[in-house]
Amino acid sequence: MQRGSSCWLCGRNGAQDPLDRHHIFGGPNRAKSERYGLTVYLCHGSCHLYGPTAAHNCRETMDMLHRYGQRLAMERQGWATDEFAREFGRSYLTDEDVTEPPAQEPGSFELVAGDDLPW
Repeated sequence: MQRGSSCWLCGRNGAQDPLDRHHIFGGPNRAKSERYGLTVYLCHGSCHLYGPTAAHNCRETMDMLHRYGQRLAMERQGWATDEFAREFGRSYLTDEDVTEPPAQEPGSFELVAGDDLPW
C-alpha cells in the first residue's frame, strides 16, 4: 500500500486492494509520463487491471485518464493543445474539452483601465 495515496478512480486507500502506480500515457510515451509526473495510483485488481472499468480493461476509463493527463501536462508545462500533441503525438481532448478563450464578438469591445472615453 502506498502511504498518503488513494485510487484516482474510486478513491479507496489500498487497504483491501494494493495501489499500483499507473503511467497515464504508456507505450512509447511511458518515459514521458514519468518525466512529466503523469502517473496516478489505481487499485491493483479492480481499477488498474481486471475490473469492468479498470484502466487496462475499459476504453472509457483510459480515454478519461488520457484527457486528465493532457490537461494536467498542459497546465504544468504551460502548453497549448498543439504543443502537447507535438510532444505526445496527438491530442486526446475533444472539441468539448478544449477551453480556449473565446474570440471577441464582432462589434463588441472591452474597457481597459486607463482608456480615454469621449463622454
